[in-house]
Amino acid sequence: MALIPDDFIQDLLNRVDIVDVVERYLPLKKAGQNYMACCPFHKEKSPSFTVSQTKQFYHCFGCGVHGSALTFVMEHQALSFPEAVRQLAESVGMQVPVSDKPITEEQKKAPGIYDVLKVAFDFYRAQLKTAPAAIEYFKRRGVEGKTAAKFGLGYAPGGDDWQPLKAVYPDYDWNTILAEAGLVIDKEESKRRYDRFRERVMFPIINQRGQVIGFGGRVMGKGEPKYLNSPETPVFTKGRELYGLPQARTAIRDHNRVLVAEGYMDVVMLHQHGVDYAVASLGTACTPEHVRKLLKLADEVVFGFDGDKAGIKAAWRALENSLPEVKDGKELKFLFLPAEHDPDSYVQAFGREQFELLITESALPLSQYLLKELAGQVDLTMEEGRARLVHIARPYLDELTQAPILKLMIGKRLAEMCQLSSAEFASLQAVTAQPKVLEVQAEWGTEPEMQDWQAPQQWQAKPARREPFNRSGGYQRGKSKSWKAEEQRPRLKSAGQYDPVSRALELVLFRPSILLGQEPVELMWPTEGLHGLARAVFAIARQAPDLQGAELLERCRELPNYSRLSRAFSEQRALFEKFDEEDLKVEIANSLSAATQNFSLGSTLSRKEELDTLSASRGLTDEESQEYLALLLRH
Repeated sequence: MALIPDDFIQDLLNRVDIVDVVERYLPLKKAGQNYMACCPFHKEKSPSFTVSQTKQFYHCFGCGVHGSALTFVMEHQALSFPEAVRQLAESVGMQVPVSDKPITEEQKKAPGIYDVLKVAFDFYRAQLKTAPAAIEYFKRRGVEGKTAAKFGLGYAPGGDDWQPLKAVYPDYDWNTILAEAGLVIDKEESKRRYDRFRERVMFPIINQRGQVIGFGGRVMGKGEPKYLNSPETPVFTKGRELYGLPQARTAIRDHNRVLVAEGYMDVVMLHQHGVDYAVASLGTACTPEHVRKLLKLADEVVFGFDGDKAGIKAAWRALENSLPEVKDGKELKFLFLPAEHDPDSYVQAFGREQFELLITESALPLSQYLLKELAGQVDLTMEEGRARLVHIARPYLDELTQAPILKLMIGKRLAEMCQLSSAEFASLQAVTAQPKVLEVQAEWGTEPEMQDWQAPQQWQAKPARREPFNRSGGYQRGKSKSWKAEEQRPRLKSAGQYDPVSRALELVLFRPSILLGQEPVELMWPTEGLHGLARAVFAIARQAPDLQGAELLERCRELPNYSRLSRAFSEQRALFEKFDEEDLKVEIANSLSAATQNFSLGSTLSRKEELDTLSASRGLTDEESQEYLALLLRH
């Protein structure tokens, strides 16, 4: 596969005018030095989409999309990078050259996977036409032919044939890409290969560029698992993709609303009945990455769940993952269907209008759903119950880092429920508010912070702390981002000002790959408390360093204190994003070193010395104060 040279791409961007490119697709109006329009990537009434002719850059202040003329063509036309380059080059009469540079393994892998997945897609669709049982199944479920075509539904044959795909892959027995794409399973003990999907109706998963990246298969009768999804591959990550999003994108913009359902058939039937802004997660809870993507497309996101225990559990997980992503001006709602229905059956029984009326009348806004569920855990007729409600609600309010107005409104409502005035509630929050690191220490335990102990040579991180800033605002040496002298350059505070284990957790959750090259010093840490939790998270990150932060967080969902991890994920992200890779590597090295120092020194101190250290660093709890007093009296 030939590559397009980088210098050609730069020359192309120098020749095109972004204003001319964007005006081919939407009208622009002059506004000072820039041009304005209503954003083509989300529904809005007043224009917030800005195009800068001087900077050759576009940015939407509503949904946050931004990029160059090339990026705009890719996103607006749903084209691949090479396709967008060719289209843009043709518009200015340039011919796209190719490069003979060697292709990396990753570049070889991804196009190969797309190719084999497309062949499988065509195979499954063709098989559906000659499979009476599958056709009968879809008819029984109410699926029309045009709907099946819209979603590319198909059928994976089975029976006595364990290798149906062999008919379209002559190199079936030795093609490694088939396994990488998740289409086949290799049994090591028997040295035998067979199709992953057999005797199932097939739902192709398609990305925003129209490429098949995976499949979901459902049994037509009894059998387990009912749904079988492609495994994660170099082109498919469940935590990022949403089923039906390419088919729903236009309707989402038109309605300024997106409905997130739980299953493939829910999406298929909702679209067939006119609720064509529906999508579904892919066998996993809705992740922060999903929410972030959806909030860029619409101002209203509705989560539609079955009313059973599983649906309620999924809704709460969606709420937890949504809190750090919510912004003022956006609406998140939670819809629970009647116990005897799911979205599929409800829309078939009552139609689109009744379904949308149900959303309007019954969907709970995030604020109401949050307080309703939390209030159900306490007795609001008792002072103790109201006090507990304030206590358990506070961590969730702290998650609303991007929605200060909503946080204030929920706080006022919470104060009313607990029979407090707004002034009393604000005063209480001010009195009880402490830095997050102290909350973590209080729950997980803390280790004394010592600065004079040196880690063994093999544990010490190679990177040293950065040189101080010079007067111009940049580093005295090393590569980094440039900052104007009059600007206040954001600084990463020394790990010593934080609990180093908490800081290391935040960094790893932000960028799991940051552990690459770092010695596994966490293996020397205790297996309980905060150290134990960090060990578990780091183990997952080291096994799959290519994960994104949101994906790592999702894999840690079953760990103790998951809500704390979720807050750690969102707490410092806005700060970390401003720093380059070298900054972050220095910080993780210092944090791991300090954490290891604390643990090693702490084990040599007497309990009184430990309490002395805690008293100086964060104060003592009532129990610790009593213990300290007893130790003093003993001596």
